[in-house]
Amino acid sequence: QVQLVESGGGLVQAGGSLRLSCAASGRTFNGYGMGWFRQAPGKEREFVAAISWSGGSTYYADSVKGRFSISRDNAKNTVYLQMNSLKPGDTAVYYCAAGAGFYPNRKDRYDYWGQGTQVTVSS
Repeated sequence: QVQLVESGGGLVQAGGSLRLSCAASGRTFNGYGMGWFRQAPGKEREFVAAISWSGGSTYYADSVKGRFSISRDNAKNTVYLQMNSLKPGDTAVYYCAAGAGFYPNRKDRYDYWGQGTQVTVSS
């Protein structure tokens, strides 16, 4: 089992920045691709960004390209999501997920999920 705990969410004004963290524990972090998803009220959970085990491959939803950046520190078993130029439309609960291999935007290919952290962007 891999346990994932997100942190760093909060309330920010439009145009501001936040950095989310996702700390993994339990079974080895090795070899897992990591992803960030988000879910707004009344909407389905959607893909945001993903990163391969090595960090050499990243993938972003079109809606966040150029504004968000995903990274990971395998020594710390932690993945990050730097969010800049935030918009009210980015308001959602953000979840990190871990999966064997690298299937960036495939929710069904992620085996472990965190409990989520709320991000609210005010206009």
